[in-house]
Amino acid sequence: MTGPINRGQRTTGTSAIGAIDAPPIGCAVGPMEIRPIAIPADTALIHDWVNRDYARYWGMGGMDRTAVTAAYQTLADSPHTDVFVGLHRGRPAFVVETYDPHHHPIANHYTVAPSDLGMHLLVAPAETPIRGFTTAVFFFVMDFLFSDAHIDRVIVEPDVRNDKIRALNRRAGFIERGEIVLEPTSSLPGKIAMFSWCTRSNFLRARARRGDR
Repeated sequence: MTGPINRGQRTTGTSAIGAIDAPPIGCAVGPMEIRPIAIPADTALIHDWVNRDYARYWGMGGMDRTAVTAAYQTLADSPHTDVFVGLHRGRPAFVVETYDPHHHPIANHYTVAPSDLGMHLLVAPAETPIRGFTTAVFFFVMDFLFSDAHIDRVIVEPDVRNDKIRALNRRAGFIERGEIVLEPTSSLPGKIAMFSWCTRSNFLRARARRGDR
């Protein structure tokens, strides 16, 4: 992937890879941290998450545990993708996939810049709902991505029908550029996606509106 995000490093607070002088994002919902995925321990949990109805747009519904583990092993082994698991109060609570857009079908739809990074995020099903939790996770993850000084723009391509994540994207500073058709590949299902991006400056403005430093 683009940039020096360290797969072997556990991060806390703002999840800074480099030093960031800021309070923890999401502190109102409790401490969060992020680390590289642990296979197969984490994929047993993720298998449960992706087979729930709320994760129908994730594209792994119906896959058994072996297939989910194999898919994440492929992502973890690739030089163009990384996978991280986020912890809330020490327990797995979300999974983040990042990718180099140069090596993704999205590259067929725009001119990729060296400072671009693609992102997918799935939050675990809530055992006890916490008000504002998903938003706190999203801002925590965005702060993690932009803690890499090499990254200046985050790319997302949610299913066009996924109104909830699209609204969350816009809240974090993403601009919707329009619908695109992503053809299926050997590792990705096809979909009609809403191509969107968020620059570092747009995110910082959204973060300031939310009240975070």
